[in-house]
Amino acid sequence: MCIQDFKSCKSYCGIIAGIILAIALFWFNDNVSWKRNSQLNTITVSGSGEVFVKPDLAQTSFSVISEAKTVAEALTDNTQKMNAVISFIKSQEVGEKDLKTTNFSIYPRYDYIKEKRMSAGYEVQQSLQVKIRDLTKVGAILQGATDEGANQVGDLQFLIDKEDEFKKQARELAIKEAKDKAKELSSQLGVKLNKIVSFSESGGMPPIFFLEKSMAPGGGGGMPQIETGENKIEVSVSITYEIR
Repeated sequence: MCIQDFKSCKSYCGIIAGIILAIALFWFNDNVSWKRNSQLNTITVSGSGEVFVKPDLAQTSFSVISEAKTVAEALTDNTQKMNAVISFIKSQEVGEKDLKTTNFSIYPRYDYIKEKRMSAGYEVQQSLQVKIRDLTKVGAILQGATDEGANQVGDLQFLIDKEDEFKKQARELAIKEAKDKAKELSSQLGVKLNKIVSFSESGGMPPIFFLEKSMAPGGGGGMPQIETGENKIEVSVSITYEIR
């Protein structure tokens, strides 16, 4: 009976020892692999690419701000003027998909007399975002909208409708510059390039802005001349190679 218990105990201990050994080997191999990966020799290079493109889309916003003693009076004045602004812009062949109301608000106004707050009426604000695809009409739309009652014009931006196509071109130039730089450095350092282990990208197109201005309707002075120039699309990349 004692001999059988001894054999069972010995067999059980052998199983436990095997499990412990397997865990130890797994931990050892995992640590060796991790250390090997953490000690890769690498080299990181960067490159940039630029593409210059004439913009084909203008975006701006028009606001009508009305003040009156009552909400009804301010709202009536604001609605009439904004409807006239929208009607004029549509007459310039701007589609409904390119018109978007971005703000409508009503605020009470106060005067302070001898430290006492007195009601002075109400202010109604309404803003309209507009995309203009025919850039030859930008000046006429700016002038016409203010003539119809818009008394504030937001930032005018010149954009590129299909920017991704040109961003792809800039990226190709940036990658080529980075790869050429990597080949040159590897030759100078006497190392060989292996696989790419990381890649990052940044950049895009900074839009061209005109400052926001408040304007009095019917101010005259002639139609503004608008120059679109060119937009720069720039992409920067960073590539890390394993070297040996």
